Amino acid sequence: MCYDDLRADKLRKGWGFRVGTWNIDSLTGKAGELVEALADREVDMGCIQETRWRGSGCKFFGAQGKRYKLFWMGGKDRFDGVGMFVAEKWVDSVVKVKRHSERVLILKMVLGNSLMNVLTVYAPNSGKPKEEKENFWNELFHLVSCILVIIS
Repeated sequence: MCYDDLRADKLRKGWGFRVGTWNIDSLTGKAGELVEALADREVDMGCIQETRWRGSGCKFFGAQGKRYKLFWMGGKDRFDGVGMFVAEKWVDSVVKVKRHSERVLILKMVLGNSLMNVLTVYAPNSGKPKEEKENFWNELFHLVSCILVIIS
């Protein structure tokens, strides 16, 4: 049995959880294509950045047997934005979604006997003011520190 067959067998038996990330440069008109790519690669959670969607929410995408639920957070205008596609088989494992900002979304889920926190983050790019970047990194450091304190 080759590595890919073993990996696929372990995933089917619930021995693994596959996470990917993708800067998509606008989710508009791409959700179906993105969900197909995630399903073809057997990704359980796809973290996305630069959605360019406004507001926040959740919605299912995809065909039967290849559905994903998208949790997203965007800004007031069509810049930035982050989200997470969660495979339908794992949606009931999601216990909390914290939409911190249009740049940070935290999803907490239970996998077996473990609690997993996943962050999707879209950092300010090189064209942004230094103060905005420093504020972002300080806030992110604080968020991660809070998660680590709760875990230990």
